[in-house]
Amino acid sequence: MDFIEFLKVLVLGIVEGITEWLPISSTGHMILVEQFVKLNVSDAFMEMFRVVIQLGAIMAVVVLYFNKLWPFTTPKKGWVKKDTWSLWFKVIVAVLPALVIGLPFDDILDKYLYKPSVVGITLILYGILFIIIENRNKTRKFTVNSFDELTYKHALIIGMFQVLALVPGTSRSGSTILGAMLIGTSRYISAEFSFYLAIPVMFGASLLKIIKFGLNFTGTEITVLLTGMISAFVVSIIAIKFFMGYIKTKDFKAFGYYRIVLGIIVILYFIIK
Repeated sequence: MDFIEFLKVLVLGIVEGITEWLPISSTGHMILVEQFVKLNVSDAFMEMFRVVIQLGAIMAVVVLYFNKLWPFTTPKKGWVKKDTWSLWFKVIVAVLPALVIGLPFDDILDKYLYKPSVVGITLILYGILFIIIENRNKTRKFTVNSFDELTYKHALIIGMFQVLALVPGTSRSGSTILGAMLIGTSRYISAEFSFYLAIPVMFGASLLKIIKFGLNFTGTEITVLLTGMISAFVVSIIAIKFFMGYIKTKDFKAFGYYRIVLGIIVILYFIIK
């Protein structure tokens, strides 16, 4: 891999690391960025790379929230953290809808919906929804302000909203955060639970893509993949810390406006092109 290709992979990793956690659609950004940053790889590898690069971003969540996510403790405290197990069970419940619907339709969705027009429309649509819901939140109080108050029913409903993210441009974090807020979950808990949901979903999606691609990687392909994942990991650490600090005092409307602008740019670019 020459220096220019290395820089291209770094750019893609940076874009992934920023946009995976903000509710602004990593897919929408990747589609646009890939028009200008084209890797010298096969189409099959690129399709796999777009998904597997997210493993780097996921590891950032594991590192940042390890104490909350690790369900075991010292013998003096009984070995097991019950609250953590409860959280993981809720994550599993929330993942089930995407597992049931996503696996059978993965190839179909990639074939028919991975289009700039679809991405542009969903960027705009969900941007408008963020603004509407945040305006609504001005006159209501959140009823779920901790993971203890988040029930299995809440988790299942949020998981159903996650299924919407199978449509490119929707944003996995965006759909789950919107769904969580609609049923009364606070912004902070909505965002954090969205991060946790990403762990099994992205590991599963990455494994599926790797199996479909096959394990016959060339040395260059391994280097490209690892470089993208490492850069996505480093940038994700920064992005997650920024995002969680931001929503402590602000709402999601700024992201809604950003999505609308980006959606218009995506549509106009591909119309003119």
